[in-house]
Amino acid sequence: MEVDFMQEQSYLRAKKRVKVIKGFYVHLIVYVLVNIFISGVIVFGLMQSDYSFADAITNFGVISTWLFWGIGMFFHWMGVFGFKSLGLGSDWEERKIKEMMEKDDQRTKNF
Repeated sequence: MEVDFMQEQSYLRAKKRVKVIKGFYVHLIVYVLVNIFISGVIVFGLMQSDYSFADAITNFGVISTWLFWGIGMFFHWMGVFGFKSLGLGSDWEERKIKEMMEKDDQRTKNF
């Protein structure tokens, strides 16, 4: 009975993790596609007003959308992949509780 519960808990944690990773990749795809579109519109508009292609592509308006949304993407990536490696992921509390329970059980058995 306890094994089934543990397997179900493990399955639910894995399912939640996959959902979070999928959410990041969807965000990444939207980031790339929308920024390509926005950059294309800005570059096209600038080229209509006598900018050269090199000047239009290096315009701050083109770079800024990639940069500022990119900062948000970085923090999303850190939330999904980066902070987990520090050992303080979403299951940190659960692992710590199990560790403390095991220590308590060992102390109880020693008496």
